[in-house]
Amino acid sequence: MEWNTAYDLTDEQVAAYQRDGHILLENVLPAQYIPPYHEAIVETVAERNKETRKLADRDTYGKAFLQTTNLWEYNEVVKNYVMATRFAGIAAGLMRVDKVRLYHDQALFKEAGGGITPWHQDQHYWPLATDKTITMWMTLADIDAAMGTLQFASGSHVEGYLGDIPISDESEAQLRAFVESRGFKLQQADSMTAGSATFHSGWTLHSAPPNTSDQMRPAMTVIYYADGVRVSELNNNNRVADRDHWLPGTEPGDLAATRLNPALG
Repeated sequence: MEWNTAYDLTDEQVAAYQRDGHILLENVLPAQYIPPYHEAIVETVAERNKETRKLADRDTYGKAFLQTTNLWEYNEVVKNYVMATRFAGIAAGLMRVDKVRLYHDQALFKEAGGGITPWHQDQHYWPLATDKTITMWMTLADIDAAMGTLQFASGSHVEGYLGDIPISDESEAQLRAFVESRGFKLQQADSMTAGSATFHSGWTLHSAPPNTSDQMRPAMTVIYYADGVRVSELNNNNRVADRDHWLPGTEPGDLAATRLNPALG
């Protein structure tokens, strides 16, 4: 595809990511190429997401977003998006590794009126024995902070694993207090244009405010890790579940490389 060419990262951008554990990049998917991917992702979410409860009837996690995973397995257009060497090349470049593997993708659509995304670490869920993990979080439409752009605690990635603290009211209280106590600088984009994306480390503490607008926040994510990584100890229940879903047939110490985890970039 014409857009799927190398993205020119600067040394300053790589250094900023290494320092802060996150970065916002513009034009990751050029705007003129967004419509077919936006349409395919929305269509696949509508087919695959089974949430039927009203917002008021859900818990904090359920109010945060409609979460739909591994869309690439069900739609060829989405597969072309998820497997893009352009995106994978950015991930590899920011982490300063030669090649990455796909962990999984997930659409995170925050509905109009949707609640907060509590403070959390993504890698709490991931049974990967490395700190070389990264999430691309792309908006498929122009959005502003009122719709739920991510808020990051800059530099928090150096803390590593903070314990068995899944996304919940408890993580919001406990990790918010931790962020405040450590004095991390908070950074949140006031607005993001369609096709721009944040990239953040698996250990970077982050959250999102509620969507107080009358529009859906259509975010699509792709998660990567460095090629050659091994499966970690399964030291919380979410890592057991993630291993079963995204690294099927593996045990701690095995290479994290299954049919679901192709090498990219």
